[in-house]
Amino acid sequence: QAEEELKAAWAQQAGQLREMGHRERLLRSDVQQAGEQLESFKTQVMQVCSPSAAGNTGKSVTEQQVIEKVRQMSVENQQSHEREKSLQKELSSRLAKEREVSANIEVFKNSLQKLQ
Repeated sequence: QAEEELKAAWAQQAGQLREMGHRERLLRSDVQQAGEQLESFKTQVMQVCSPSAAGNTGKSVTEQQVIEKVRQMSVENQQSHEREKSLQKELSSRLAKEREVSANIEVFKNSLQKLQ
């Protein structure tokens, strides 16, 4: 009876070991796939951020390169927004001056008509 119990325990442990091995293989596969997806994503980000990087498909793109490129784009975007605000202010100022000049011309025309 003890021998039968040992055989049953051994079979159970062997089954558990096989299951653990199977899970380990699945996890390794998942980790590998996640790494490949990360590399693909980094390459896509670099290609979008910098079309010239598209030629470097044979080289691995580092996280730092991606971070730097995104940071650079963020700074450029902020500068662009600031420039847009500045141009909007300048445009508003010029439109205000144009309205003032138009009003002065209208006053001048009226004065001229009254003089005639």
